[in-house]
Amino acid sequence: MLKGSMTALITPFTNGKVDEKTFRALVERQVEEGTHAVVPCGTTGESPTLTHTEHMAVTEMCIEAVKSRVSVIAGAGSNSTDEAIQLVRHAAKAGADATLVVTPYYNKPTQAGLYAHFKAVHDACELPLFIYNIPGRSVVDMSVETMRRLAELPYIVGVKDATADLTRPLRTRMAIGEDFIQLSGEDATVVPFLSQGGVGCISVTSNIAPRACSDLHKAWMKGDHETVNEINNHLLPVHEALFCESSPGPVKYAASLMGLCSDELRLPLCEIAEESKEKVHKALVSAGLLS
Repeated sequence: MLKGSMTALITPFTNGKVDEKTFRALVERQVEEGTHAVVPCGTTGESPTLTHTEHMAVTEMCIEAVKSRVSVIAGAGSNSTDEAIQLVRHAAKAGADATLVVTPYYNKPTQAGLYAHFKAVHDACELPLFIYNIPGRSVVDMSVETMRRLAELPYIVGVKDATADLTRPLRTRMAIGEDFIQLSGEDATVVPFLSQGGVGCISVTSNIAPRACSDLHKAWMKGDHETVNEINNHLLPVHEALFCESSPGPVKYAASLMGLCSDELRLPLCEIAEESKEKVHKALVSAGLLS
């Protein structure tokens, strides 16, 4: 079962182009620091502004760089069902271990539309599929009942839950069962999410603090709640700072301060404000990530 600390990878850019060398170095750092799985081409990877060619190339680069040492959950969602199917099929052909498919954004489908969308993607490829439920960006919230129906399909294995509703994992577990893999999409609430039935987190913070995030999940699995609380308290200011503006603006700025990559974004995302930079810098210093 996929569980533990999973990194929603940023996509580094240099002069408007994907920085392949830096991306491979970021992936290598994640593996070396104990991350359990990596997720290329998600929201944090700026997938909405990657071309199809870039999206597929980044997925392939990630799989090549990982060399089967950790799992790769390839972002493959779209608000076009046909496009999502193409990306899922590519992920399978490239060798991904699973895919992450976001609820269609902007279209605002009904629950019936959500079910039909995910069933169509499911039926197109025999690869484990995670539903990515993020109402704050998609403007739709998949109900527990719709998720229960989808979980009856053999390749729909879990959810990345970014609802920030801490009753959701418990209600989902009661409706679907413990085998349905629930991953948090909210760094700041990961511990209560785990306590309610979650088994991991697809994290933004782990881009810059992979070891600490991994250690938190390892401690949770061992039942070492003292260490969990210590790490969680240590990272909370970082979690909060990395969401002071739309992600991945703050985390890319943090990565630039640490010398990991540039803070370059693609429009319509732009350089974060000076007060936001100050918050990020202060949080990194307080967490010992910067001197």
